[in-house]
Amino acid sequence: MTDSAIAAPVADAGALQRALAELFAPWVQALDLRVEEVGASRVTLRLPVTPALARQGGILCGQAMMAAADTAMALALIRHFGQFRPCTTVQLSSSFLKPVAGQDALVEARVLRAGKSLAFGEIDLRGATDGHGVCRVSTTYALL
Repeated sequence: MTDSAIAAPVADAGALQRALAELFAPWVQALDLRVEEVGASRVTLRLPVTPALARQGGILCGQAMMAAADTAMALALIRHFGQFRPCTTVQLSSSFLKPVAGQDALVEARVLRAGKSLAFGEIDLRGATDGHGVCRVSTTYALL
C-alpha cells in the first residue's frame, strides 16, 4: 500500500470496505466483515456467523465479537478524521448481555470524542435479525 492510499480521504461505505482489505491483518479480513452503514463519526459492520466463528450450538464466539468491535471503531476513527490515522487500542472493555445464535451480528461503533492524543468510543453489538443487544463495549485509543 502506498502512502497516498493511506492519506486519501475515506468518507463512504465503499472506501471503508476497501480499508478493511488494505489496512487490517489477514485474520481480521477472514471475519468477512461488511460495512452496512456510515454516519458522522459512526460505522456499522455486519459480522456473519460462520461455522469458523461459532461454538457449540451455533453461538457466535466472544473473541470474534471483540475483534469486530475493535475493527469497527478503527473504521469509525477513519470516518471521523476523513482518512487513516495510526492508532492503537489502549482499553477495550466489554459486557456480554446475551448470546448471538442463528443470525449475523451488527456492530455499531461511535466516536464519542477524539482529541490530539486519545480517542474514546462506544460499540453496540446486536442481532441482525431481531435487533436485540448482545454486547456493549467501551474503548480508548492512543492516536499516534
